[in-house]
Amino acid sequence: MNITEVAKRAKVSTATVSRTINGSSIVSPETADKVWNVVRALGYHPNRYARALVSGRSHLLGLIISDIVNPFFPELIKSFEEMALQKGLEVLLANTNYDPERMSHWVHRMLERKVDGVGIMTSEMEEGLVAELEKRRIPIVFLDTGKVRSRISNIRVNYGKGIRAAMEHLVQLRHQRIGFISGPLTLRSALTRRTAFLESFGHFGLLPDETLIQVGDHKIDGGKAAMERLLALPKRPTAVLASNDLTAIGALRAIYNANLRIPEDISLVGFDDIYLSQFTQPALTTIRLSRTEVAEKAFNALTALINGKSQKGHEYDVETHLIVRSSTGLHGQSPNS
Repeated sequence: MNITEVAKRAKVSTATVSRTINGSSIVSPETADKVWNVVRALGYHPNRYARALVSGRSHLLGLIISDIVNPFFPELIKSFEEMALQKGLEVLLANTNYDPERMSHWVHRMLERKVDGVGIMTSEMEEGLVAELEKRRIPIVFLDTGKVRSRISNIRVNYGKGIRAAMEHLVQLRHQRIGFISGPLTLRSALTRRTAFLESFGHFGLLPDETLIQVGDHKIDGGKAAMERLLALPKRPTAVLASNDLTAIGALRAIYNANLRIPEDISLVGFDDIYLSQFTQPALTTIRLSRTEVAEKAFNALTALINGKSQKGHEYDVETHLIVRSSTGLHGQSPNS
């Protein structure tokens, strides 16, 4: 099977097939889809090294995440990889586990592999590593932590919208003592969510109580421990907002261990809307952050920089939305309230 047969079946020129395989931006999406359908149907495998030699590109994208066991990331990875596959690109996936040394290791491995661009879906990268990528003129897309400049774009999540919606929901349910379990304060996203929570009180004429704010680790055990500290207060909160769904699941376990009920005794809200959140008991009210949308915007922003459609970085917004399920209820339902 060769490129001539692909061109014949797709009813295009061999040059069009070559441009499609090499990711040229001058081929229309409709034509590219037609060519890739034929390529897959015929089982044609273009020589990766020949492609790189002709195009001057590796057709390899780096994707860096922080915690591969966190259910937030698989959907993001899946969507990013599917888009790459459709464009004939490969993905080099790296997991940092929040470790700066691992981050450095993977960035240098990606430089060695001559990736065409890097999507950084994790905590902040040291400026020195950013400078190394910039020096090699490698496009970068950050999730919510980047400084937009030449060849660097950023996906900015509107945490405030979802958190204000969650707070409004709880206030309408007559809650005023509302607690918060944050993520690690070394993460900008965790700080941003905490700030949005504190600022939301002013919208409803309430004053935040710092004693009702605990720091977790964005994991189940950390959420459980933080919730236990809230429950040990002389006057516990009547509702708690967790900075991600894993934290909320840990909090849920702590509440049940204390022989309390959700939502009769305590209402609980998560963040992210991971797949598991609809299967907790009760089903978790949460703030949805679409991983598919994040992946699509990151991929499109990265390929726009790679293909020269944009030499200047841009900021792309992703909204958050409240999903009301069964873990929130009217304050005062319990005799102990």
